[in-house]
Amino acid sequence: MDSLDLQVLNQARAWFAQGRKVWLVTVIETWGSAPRPPGALLCLRDDGLVVGSVSGGCVEDDLIDRVRHGERVDAPSLIAYGVTKEEAARFGLPCGGNLRLVQEPVVDVAWIDEIIERTSRHELVARVLDLHDGRGRVEPAHRSEGFSFDGRVMRAVFGPRWRMLIIGAGQLSRVLAQMALPLDFEVTCCDPREEYHLTWDVPGTHFSRAMPDDVVLEMQLDPHSAVVAVTHDPKLDDMVLLEALKSPAFYVGALGSRSNTAKRKERLALFDLSPGEIGRLHGPIGLDLGSRTPAEIAVSILAEIIAVRNGVTLVQKKQGSAVPVPGNALTGP
Repeated sequence: MDSLDLQVLNQARAWFAQGRKVWLVTVIETWGSAPRPPGALLCLRDDGLVVGSVSGGCVEDDLIDRVRHGERVDAPSLIAYGVTKEEAARFGLPCGGNLRLVQEPVVDVAWIDEIIERTSRHELVARVLDLHDGRGRVEPAHRSEGFSFDGRVMRAVFGPRWRMLIIGAGQLSRVLAQMALPLDFEVTCCDPREEYHLTWDVPGTHFSRAMPDDVVLEMQLDPHSAVVAVTHDPKLDDMVLLEALKSPAFYVGALGSRSNTAKRKERLALFDLSPGEIGRLHGPIGLDLGSRTPAEIAVSILAEIIAVRNGVTLVQKKQGSAVPVPGNALTGP
């Protein structure tokens, strides 16, 4: 779940508790160029205050104007923008883009409470809303699911749909974990070294003192999983790579120079890994951004992970770096 959507739900709950009239607006379909994807949320208060975004600003102004002039729906309703070229231009939708939304009044927050409580436990849930009768429910969801709308029933997924396993609990790992959380990752850090685990202090993440290869097996890595080995200790990094490279994880990377990466691949070849499995290793890890500080290195690693997750060809790599052949990444949630 986009961290912005969680902010929207929290704000809707807070405004409702204050006795304000509140509406949620959800993007259900887009055509052409659209700045926000299906499932994106906006919360609208009766005086025109908003949190979240469904278009980047242009459509929001019209929604605010409607509420301020008394157009206040009391049941889930469909709204369409950009049906004609003139209307698309009026609302700033680029390239003739079209946008369909569902606007619904917040009449109780029990379902919001449930989503926030369950996602805080790292559960993945779906909110199902029938637009014909306004009835909704919250139920378990699967990582392969995304937002869906069949013309009557809207199904929105909330919670971390991606997992990241970080090996090593140093400064780089802390920054990386902090940045990964709002990018829809459930983060687990693994480091059996006592001098490191005592300093791990990243709220919202899991921590394990088990051996890395055991954690990989326990997590049962799937195509929505990323593994990042950054300890600089071959005894730990290589252990996780031996298991992770055989898994369906969409990304496996390890920190180290080109020469260290070459030596690591030589070591991995001594075990039961095929050349294709070894070739999946991203190393040296991250895109070539000229990174120096832990925060900059974390940005380069996450940029590469996001590119692989989105099926984008990696071109910003240092000459001589190992670049896995495309095909392991998912192109959607």
